[in-house]
Amino acid sequence: MYQIHLLAVTKFLSLFLIAFAVALAIAPILIHFLYKYKAWKKKPRENAPGGDPTPFFTRFHATKEVSTPRMGGILIWSTILVVTGITFVAGYFFPDSFLGRLNYVSRSQTWLPLFTLASASLLGLVDDILVIRNKGHYIAGGVRFRVRLGLILLITLVGAWWFYSKLEWTSIYIPFYGNLEIGGWLIPLFIGVVLATFSSGVVDGLDGLSSGVLGSIFASFGVIAYARGLYDLSALIIVILGALMTYLWFNVHPAKFYMGETGIMGLTVTLAVIAFLTNAVFLLPIIGFVLVLESSSVIIQLAAKKFFKRKVFLSAPIHHHFEAKGWPESQITMRFWILSVAFSALGLAIFFIDKFI
Repeated sequence: MYQIHLLAVTKFLSLFLIAFAVALAIAPILIHFLYKYKAWKKKPRENAPGGDPTPFFTRFHATKEVSTPRMGGILIWSTILVVTGITFVAGYFFPDSFLGRLNYVSRSQTWLPLFTLASASLLGLVDDILVIRNKGHYIAGGVRFRVRLGLILLITLVGAWWFYSKLEWTSIYIPFYGNLEIGGWLIPLFIGVVLATFSSGVVDGLDGLSSGVLGSIFASFGVIAYARGLYDLSALIIVILGALMTYLWFNVHPAKFYMGETGIMGLTVTLAVIAFLTNAVFLLPIIGFVLVLESSSVIIQLAAKKFFKRKVFLSAPIHHHFEAKGWPESQITMRFWILSVAFSALGLAIFFIDKFI
């Protein structure tokens, strides 16, 4: 058993370093490309989805929006796909080689998250390109919100079908209770969780915010996957973390680029899939508390303006509210990182307490 764990840790460390190195190699090329083709908005956002002006957001972010490239998420998913491709090919043709032993592609654990990552990221890439070309809806980007939601729903339906029909999942695990048999109700639950997690993409708004927050969340689910014996899934999460950490290197203040929809879409949808694969979906709102906080603040703000004709927050999502109150950007980012680490630790504590009592 000790030898198995040692081999697994060696594999994970190797994959992390390879992903980090691949991303470091890709980053300068991507940065050059994004700046050469001016991959940023041509006009800053001045209105919210309801049409109301956004003075606080415009004051703090107008310059960034028209001078800092989008599509930094390309660095993340391209790194993951390159590392996956290299190790898979090596594992297929040279299974006894060093790279061959690092292969983590498996039908039951990694096919689905790799599919959601690639498909949702591609949708986000189209959205980003149209935004950069100043086409489409003024805030949702080139892909209208209804179309974007419909395509995400289609991706989610494929995932739900895979879980229910191919992986034959018909139950979910509730902490301190056990497995609950829900049969076909797994499909609507899966769809609801994925769409809710997808809505948390609003966390991408300040230098270093999204990658720092998502890093601790993915790391927590990596630990859970390992504890569940899902070693291939753990390896994929390690590669995601390696790519995220390199992205963070270039995204901390002053950011070289922003994640954009091509990054945040793929990561949030894949996070929800990983929560189901680890049978820890009920821990997702705890581990991902910052994501819940961000998306809830937007929902509350929109509902308050629609039904009560007033705002609850100075600006939404909530990180912009604190910015409007005078908090420095770096302070908001670091405090949200701390919150994410704390709630990730709480989720892990609940997982292990439940596992051993």
